[in-house]
Amino acid sequence: MKAVLTQKIRMMQGWHWLGLFAVILGAWIVLYLMAVPADLREAGQIYGADFWRDLCTMTPDAAGYLRMVLMWSLMSAAMMAPTALPAFATYDDLSHAAPDTRFGDLVGGYLLVWGGFSILAAALQMLLFQLGLISAFGDSLSAGLSAALLLIAGLYQFSSAKEACLSKCRRPLVFFMQHWDEGAFRNGVRLGLVCLGCCWALMLLAFVGGVMNVAFMGLATLIMVFEKLPDLGRYLTRPLGVLLLGWSVWIGLTLI
Repeated sequence: MKAVLTQKIRMMQGWHWLGLFAVILGAWIVLYLMAVPADLREAGQIYGADFWRDLCTMTPDAAGYLRMVLMWSLMSAAMMAPTALPAFATYDDLSHAAPDTRFGDLVGGYLLVWGGFSILAAALQMLLFQLGLISAFGDSLSAGLSAALLLIAGLYQFSSAKEACLSKCRRPLVFFMQHWDEGAFRNGVRLGLVCLGCCWALMLLAFVGGVMNVAFMGLATLIMVFEKLPDLGRYLTRPLGVLLLGWSVWIGLTLI
């Protein structure tokens, strides 16, 4: 397994890989700047344009829906693209036998799916904020909401849908061979849908840990990366489900 992983890492060379890594790094940098406390952001306008500062300091209704979509799109790209690196590397390796395939189309199709998720997540965030269930920074103000989200995520860890999606993410070679003739973009969309099936419930836990909490986002990213690894992930999925359910019950008990 170690040798295979080392080989895949060595394959990640070329301008297309540099571009992908630049997108991931850039998204994390912007998210970090967005998560800096408001008093530091305002001091001397250290971090540049008003647009980015307002995106973080203003409440969701004042910032506007499109800016909330942009925030979720950045977060999705920063968190989800790293989880798909083994699949991207597998496709890149297979594409050597078919030079007309385009790596950018694959990544574009993948990120398009998560862009759609971002549209829905931003709408949900604005709704929850207007109902007073989350703060301006996206973290839950309601024990009932936190318990419900943790319960949904915990139960989903044991579902057949989660297992079916994870099996495809853990075996990208088989997945791509089944749909190779559909082209790079459609394969990217398919991969994005499969990853969405794996991770949507965990992504919504951002409302529990805080949408702009970089530490929470980093931890969640590592968990989702490890969960998609074939040798390690199968030992993580169900224990994680137990942990989430236990956390949900613990919060629920505070409501009694």
